Amino acid sequence: MAQSNEIIHQTLRLKIMTAVCLDSADEAWDFSRLKKITEATDGNLGSHLGILEQAGYVSIEKDFVGKRPRTRVSATSEGRRAFREHVEYLRDIVERVR
Repeated sequence: MAQSNEIIHQTLRLKIMTAVCLDSADEAWDFSRLKKITEATDGNLGSHLGILEQAGYVSIEKDFVGKRPRTRVSATSEGRRAFREHVEYLRDIVERVR
């Protein structure tokens, strides 16, 4: 049976990883877009992104568009692998119940 990934398993981090890993365009996600999808506050989202970045699961790029700061988030190859393994773990749980 696949193993749980406690970093990804937390609800908000699972939402973040789902968004950045399942996007078919495979592009970086704007912070505002992630905030809207996850329904998180700026501080909460920033904190959880920091945890995912420390784990090597996402990369965060900060730049400016004109005078406005922009934060973009994308999954790393390690993050995609960890996310796939965690999804497999969740599928195993569902299958065992069936």
